[in-house]
Amino acid sequence: MDSNLISTKYFTTTGCLLDLVDKRVHVSLRDGKKLFGVLRSFDHFGSLILQDTIERVFIEGGYGNIERGIFIIRGENIILLGEMDEEKESQYNGSNLKLYPIDQVLEIQRLELENSAKKEKIRMKKLASLGFNVDPGYRDDMF
Repeated sequence: MDSNLISTKYFTTTGCLLDLVDKRVHVSLRDGKKLFGVLRSFDHFGSLILQDTIERVFIEGGYGNIERGIFIIRGENIILLGEMDEEKESQYNGSNLKLYPIDQVLEIQRLELENSAKKEKIRMKKLASLGFNVDPGYRDDMF
């Protein structure tokens, strides 16, 4: 088979990940985590191995980074995968978002989650008072 013919075809399976090996990628997971690292390997299920991985935690007006090292991700947990543009990443660091120490970010995130849980509880009570059947487990795994 002609090798030029193969290079012009588009892969729609995990074969498309071949071009991303040894490149810096961004991965968004179902649980909301945002990971940045170098893609080292993958399998036919779409599972990934990232090296020099950083988990980025976002809060209002800023973010914090957690060093994770080598990270293995099961393919079914991946929502988004994309190659990082190093030039845009450096521009991102100078944007409106400020880099905070991770301890401070995690505390702010905890407070934000508590506030949103309180608002959700009030909303559920209101819906129940209006006669809606409110199932508290509806937010479990929607995938």
